[in-house]
Amino acid sequence: MPAKVSTMITREDIVKVLESYDVSELRIGVLGSHSALEIGYGARQEGFETVVVCQRGREKTYTKYYRNLFDHVILLERFADIVREDVQEKLRALNTIFVPNRSFSVYVGYDNIEQKFLVPLLGNRYILRSEERNVERNQYYLLQRAGIRMPRIFKAPEEIDTLVIVKVPEKTRKIERAFFYASSPEEFWRRAEERIKRGIISEEDLKRATIEEYVLGAKFNANFFWSPLTDELDLLGFDRRIQTNLDGVLSLPAEEQLEARVPTQNVEIGHMGATLRESQLEKVFEAGEKFVEACKREYPPGIIGLFALQGAFTTDLEFCVFDVSPRIPGCPCVEPTSPYMKYKYGKEVGPGRRVAMEIKIAAEKDALPEIVT
Repeated sequence: MPAKVSTMITREDIVKVLESYDVSELRIGVLGSHSALEIGYGARQEGFETVVVCQRGREKTYTKYYRNLFDHVILLERFADIVREDVQEKLRALNTIFVPNRSFSVYVGYDNIEQKFLVPLLGNRYILRSEERNVERNQYYLLQRAGIRMPRIFKAPEEIDTLVIVKVPEKTRKIERAFFYASSPEEFWRRAEERIKRGIISEEDLKRATIEEYVLGAKFNANFFWSPLTDELDLLGFDRRIQTNLDGVLSLPAEEQLEARVPTQNVEIGHMGATLRESQLEKVFEAGEKFVEACKREYPPGIIGLFALQGAFTTDLEFCVFDVSPRIPGCPCVEPTSPYMKYKYGKEVGPGRRVAMEIKIAAEKDALPEIVT
């Protein structure tokens, strides 16, 4: 089946692809980056074969060190080549259900995902773009429509009257974040200019930066799974991020931090597991449920599968959300450190396994069209 060009792929198009699939031989596919190991391991736990699409020069993690997790490897010169028709034909011939991660969004691109990648995705391909803060109906829009508490957004540096975090990508690695903090317009420009001079950010990216109230509170990234098959929301657990060079700067005594004058960057390099006080769990579930309902209205058929709400609990114990991941969040620490799925299923269930469980149930019930787009 030829891939479409310059027109939006519809669910009807994907249903036609599914009609050619051998449901008894489904395979779970993923781009070889970000959270592929989670997906591969989870698929293995539920008895699925796996497909990993790798970029040459970045493949050893999947083809050598964790080769045991992947049955089929497709090696490309660049990730974006996944939309080539011959590559798509391989994926469809393997009866692949593909799981989108952040690297898939960034390296393949939203236009390609929405218009050319004619392979069933576990999740909603049309909502992936909402993660970008500079598009219409973005994650802030969804949080507002959901009625979830979120930080104030400042339209211009001149409006800054409290501590803010300025969200801007790195100059050379757009997938990475070069966030910085400011408490006044003067501090904004001083810190921005310092980072521009050092080549950390560009003037052009600074113009499109988001200036967001900094939420003082305990940070928790809540990882969820929404199932359209059961109409239930699972809380997989919480994680917190380890960031460089911020983590290194914070490990210095305060006097040395001031003397060093190193511009901090929030580049995520790792994860830590966390648990939440039990009396606060309802607030997190309620935020997740509100987000699911908003997505159903704004991005039909809504969020499907994995997503995350990244936020903080303030001193008045309100959960304030400042970041949304409308796909697998990528936090391998959740399965071994979080008890919440064990409470529900009687066993450890991580993100990858929960994906595989949903695909298995959908295949058994002849309901694959309900979980893919």
